Amino acid sequence: MTLKEKLDLDLREALINHNKMTCSVLRLIKGAIKNTEIEKKKELNDDEIISVLEKQAKQRKDSIEAYQKGNRQDLVEQETKELEIIKKYLPEKIGEDEIRKVVKKAISSVGAESLADMGKVMGQVMSELKGKAEGQTVNQIVKEELER
Repeated sequence: MTLKEKLDLDLREALINHNKMTCSVLRLIKGAIKNTEIEKKKELNDDEIISVLEKQAKQRKDSIEAYQKGNRQDLVEQETKELEIIKKYLPEKIGEDEIRKVVKKAISSVGAESLADMGKVMGQVMSELKGKAEGQTVNQIVKEELER
């Protein structure tokens, strides 16, 4: 079952169970996927859908941060619930130790010696991890490893 089929199935189930929050979030996700498909003029595969989901999750995280600064706890709770629903469809994130192993392997294969080579290392690591780790975390680990 593709990720798109799973989203459709879960939306149907949420409609039957009158789960308004899940319906709302899944409709937003499907809309974002549809917009991306129209933009790219092709149907998205699972990796591309995961990319859309990650973008949606990042938007929620940024909103949560902004609402916390604005002292809007009601909106923080709503965004947090939406983020939890989105996370159900994202691949499991890997730990820092696993990321560090991939980074070390990439550094040796690229032959990176300084922070100037960070772009090459990041490109290889991010293509290998494909959504299993956040870019910010990977960036921090790459920087730490290259500074050694």
